[in-house]
Amino acid sequence: MLNGLWLGFFIVAAVSALAQWLIGGNTGIFAAMVESIFAMAKLSVEVMVLLFGTLTLWLGFLRIAEKAGIVEWLAKALGPLFLRLMPEVPPGHPAIGLITLNFAANGLGLDNAATPIGLKAMRALQDLNPSDTIASNAQILFLVLNASSLTLLPVTIFMYRAQQGAPDPTLVFLPILLATSCSTLVGLLSVAFMQRLRLWDPVVLAYLIPGALALGAFMALLATLSATALASLSSILGNLTLFGLIMLFLVIGALRKVKVYEAFIEGAKEGFDVAKNLLPYLVAMLCAVGVLRASGALDFGLDGIRHLVEWAGWDTRFVDALPTAMVKPFSGSAARAMLIETMKTSGVDSFPALVAATVQGSTETTFYVLAVYFGAVGIQRARHAVGCALLAELAGVLGAIGVCYWFFG
Repeated sequence: MLNGLWLGFFIVAAVSALAQWLIGGNTGIFAAMVESIFAMAKLSVEVMVLLFGTLTLWLGFLRIAEKAGIVEWLAKALGPLFLRLMPEVPPGHPAIGLITLNFAANGLGLDNAATPIGLKAMRALQDLNPSDTIASNAQILFLVLNASSLTLLPVTIFMYRAQQGAPDPTLVFLPILLATSCSTLVGLLSVAFMQRLRLWDPVVLAYLIPGALALGAFMALLATLSATALASLSSILGNLTLFGLIMLFLVIGALRKVKVYEAFIEGAKEGFDVAKNLLPYLVAMLCAVGVLRASGALDFGLDGIRHLVEWAGWDTRFVDALPTAMVKPFSGSAARAMLIETMKTSGVDSFPALVAATVQGSTETTFYVLAVYFGAVGIQRARHAVGCALLAELAGVLGAIGVCYWFFG
C-alpha cells in the first residue's frame, strides 16, 4: 500500500512536469523538482532533531507514570467499562493493561510510540480469539478506537508547529480535542451498532454520560466566547495541561518512592530507539510530497476541488488542508509530510495549516493500522472494522474543518 502510494507521488509528479514542459513551455520545472528533493531532505533532518527530543521526553515521563502505578490504576478504573464493551476479555487479563497504556500513549499524541504497545495488546487479544484468521469483536473495537485517535494532548503536533516557527505551538489544543472527540464517539457508536453492544447498560452509562455532559457543558461555554478568546483559551489550557501532566507524573512517582530520574532515563532510551527508525520514512515521504508540489500536480488537483467548492457556494480556505486529510488514512508519514509542507507553503498559523494540524491530530492512519495490527496476528477477515474505522476518520476530518471555522474563521 505504502509502496504504491509513494511511487504514485513520483509518477504523477513526472507526468505533470512533462505536461508543463511540453505543453506549457516551462523549462525550469525539472530544476525546481530537483531543488525541492534536496530541500525536503534537509527539512526532514531538522524535523527529526526535534522529534528525537519530543519522543524521548514523553516516553520518559510515560515510564514514570507506568512505574508509579498510574497506568495500572487507569486499567482498574476502566476495567468495568471494558468488561461491558469487551465481554470476551476476562477481568484482570493483561490485554486490559496494554490497551490502557496504548490509549495513554495515543492520548499524549505519541502515535509512533503507541504502535509497539498496541501490537502487544492485539497479540494478547488474539490469545482469546477462537479463530486464527477472523477478527474478534474485542479486536475490532480496540482497532477502531485506536484508529479514531483519541488525542488529549497532541505533543507531536505542537512539536511540528514549534519547528516551523509558530509563536504559540499549543494554539490548536482545543480544536484537536473537540475534533478527536467526534471521531472517537462516531467510532464507538458505529462498533456498538454492529456488535449490538448494550451502551445503555448502567455501568457504561455511568462512564459515558458524565463525559458527554462535561463535553457538552464545555462546548456551551466555548460558544459564548469570541474567536480571539477561544484562541487564547486554547493556548492557556494547552500549556497548563502539558506542564500539569508532567508535574502529576513526577509528584505521584515521588510519593510512590519511584526513582523518577532513573525511570525517566529508562523510558527515554526507548523513545530514542523509536525515533531513530522514523528518519528514512520521513525523508522518503517529504521528498515525494515536495516533488509533487514542485511539479504543479498538487496545486492542479486542489484548484479543481476549490472550483467545485466555489460552485457550491462554500468558503474555500480549507481546501489547501485537504492533502493531509486525503493521505492520512493510508500513511502517517505521508500525512506528516503534507502537514509540514502546508505549514511551509501557507504559513504555520494560516487557516489551511491550522486545519491540517487539527486533522493530523484528530484522525489516524486507518489502513496502516489495519494492515499492521491485524497483520501482526494473522487476521485476514476484518469484518466491519474497515467501515467503522473509515466512518470515524470521516467524522474526525469534518469535525476538524468545522471546529477550525468556529475557532479561527
